[in-house]
Amino acid sequence: MSITVRTDKKVTDDLVVKCYEVDAAQRLKPTSFMDMAQEMAYQAASVMHFGYDELIARDKAWVLSRMHLRFLETPLWGDRIEIRTWHRGAFGPFFVRDFEVLSQEGKRLIEATSSWVVIDVTSRTMARPEDVLPTEDTSCHDYAIEVPAGKVMMPRNVTPEFVMTHKVAYSDIDLVGHTNNARYISWAIDCIPDGGVGARVDEVEVVFQHEAVAGEDIDLYRVIDGNSCFIEGRSKDRQIFCTKLKLG
Repeated sequence: MSITVRTDKKVTDDLVVKCYEVDAAQRLKPTSFMDMAQEMAYQAASVMHFGYDELIARDKAWVLSRMHLRFLETPLWGDRIEIRTWHRGAFGPFFVRDFEVLSQEGKRLIEATSSWVVIDVTSRTMARPEDVLPTEDTSCHDYAIEVPAGKVMMPRNVTPEFVMTHKVAYSDIDLVGHTNNARYISWAIDCIPDGGVGARVDEVEVVFQHEAVAGEDIDLYRVIDGNSCFIEGRSKDRQIFCTKLKLG
């Protein structure tokens, strides 16, 4: 990675879209963008001195709570892109971080906003962002999407259709011991009719309610409303996540 910190406090990197990051139409997958964004978030927090190493030394970690991303134009296999991220500060219990992906010509291709919380790794309870942020102001008040990511709910007065059960396994687990955020979206896209093959996802809104751990069975339900597909993951009587996928 070639991380650069700009004078406006945005952190950037130049990337090439890899063959394993695209679908059968050679378009960057939403899950691949989420993987890129997560790594950029860790790298940016690290250079600002509130990253993984600083937090884990205090038994704390960043956890993604909500995300809203829009594909304005989908990068393709082999495209050279620039990804930028910056944090906008604390909004209530959340720490808001935005992202944008630009073409070589500077055209915005993807825009996203995300809301994070800090957890105590041992107790799994929330900590306050102000307890871990540095005293100097490292925020940037620009935005990729103006309104921070909101709640996502299944449509009312509609009975969701059961699609499948996914058992959380090795390939789902991340470095803090629970399901990686991009994996939930991968499960959700698999719930699109025909397994999502050939579908183009233009927009993703997701809220993560509870962590899913190895060996847990996640029941996946869907509601299709026009060009939107709502997917909910449940474990027994708990909602694990809920996402709205807007299809192109």
